[in-house]
Amino acid sequence: MERDFTARGHHDMGGLDGGEIDRAEHDYALWEKRVDALMMLCTNRLKLMTVDQLRKGIEALPPEAYDEMTYYERWISSVTNTLLERGVFTADELGAKMEEVRARYPDGVMPGGAAGGGC
Repeated sequence: MERDFTARGHHDMGGLDGGEIDRAEHDYALWEKRVDALMMLCTNRLKLMTVDQLRKGIEALPPEAYDEMTYYERWISSVTNTLLERGVFTADELGAKMEEVRARYPDGVMPGGAAGGGC
């Protein structure tokens, strides 16, 4: 019986050395808590997406993006792309809302520990 294996994705460590794990307790930034809450809302309450779609979106990230992003940055990227694909909002609507939020913080520092980006 011949078996055909697919290449391992960049996200799949599969027994490879992943480096040291920081086991120190830490507080989550406000924006990270909001990303978690948004995911729970989108999956459990509104049924706009599934955790499998979250995982698929994270696994589809280019290797450089995957390596540079934090855990919750990967989550928000996946959630955003999934909701865009489903037509929940458009890229133009998202861009307009992001500009509206940025305008509230002219110094570029937003509440919750996000600088110039998330809120």
